Amino acid sequence: MMEFINTNIVLLASVSAGLCVFFSAYIIIDFMLFTGNRYKERFIQEAAVEMDDVLLQIPPGKVLDVSLAGSAIAAFIVVGLLCLTSADPSWTKIIFLALLTVVITFPMPRLYLRHLKKLRLQKFSDQLEDALLAMSSSLKAGFSINQAIESVAQENRSPISFEFKLLTNEIRLGVPLEEALENMNKRMQSPDLELVSVAIITARQTGGELTGVLERLAGVIRERVRIQQKIRSLTAQGRMQAWIIGLVPFALMLALFYIAPDMMDSFFSNFIGILLLIGVIVLDICGFLMIRKITTIDI
Repeated sequence: MMEFINTNIVLLASVSAGLCVFFSAYIIIDFMLFTGNRYKERFIQEAAVEMDDVLLQIPPGKVLDVSLAGSAIAAFIVVGLLCLTSADPSWTKIIFLALLTVVITFPMPRLYLRHLKKLRLQKFSDQLEDALLAMSSSLKAGFSINQAIESVAQENRSPISFEFKLLTNEIRLGVPLEEALENMNKRMQSPDLELVSVAIITARQTGGELTGVLERLAGVIRERVRIQQKIRSLTAQGRMQAWIIGLVPFALMLALFYIAPDMMDSFFSNFIGILLLIGVIVLDICGFLMIRKITTIDI
């Protein structure tokens, strides 16, 4: 009788434990799927905005596909090289290097899009001075502000001609100049363009001399570009130090894999060693970002 009761208790405990494990796994998987879908939606939305900024006509989902494919290929290459160069690679080392490669390579496509946006904004800022002088000359010749904007749009100088062409099209569709300039500011997010927009709107509302305002703005932007170039040359050494400090630990780790593989294997053979490697990577990234923050000066 006691054996029957004990058997039932063990069976009930086993069933209860199995149900707990099942429901726990279900909740964890459901949470991971929910989090993954939310991240995918946010990733696609942000990628769509970034591609609109650089005028790329590509479905936003392709950016996610390229990120996943690129990180998977990079991880496969790193694991393959590890297996070829190491006589007895451990699973801990393989998983760690694969995850590290995925974390590094996954955001690369979006970082490239941001780099393209930065280059486009820099080129736009460089062309804005000549555009203001051209608008000032058009106003002196008796043109209206809308005609002056159209003259810049017809110069066929990308990207400023394209943005001024969008501005002209909005005005032709009946959008007020103030609202059209605000839309242009939202697209470009350029401090120089924002200054120009505020000056144009203020001059139109107060009846000021717009020709002189545009010429003075062109001088201000010229001086701003000159100061930015000087600051960039003065901080070039600091930016180079940030890259060197950020890359040296990874280069040293790769070198030690060939010079002293036994010492590197000791890091992957215990939990403390893995935590130390993760701590080094986190501190290295924090140091890189801190130096970049110091050498980035806004004027």
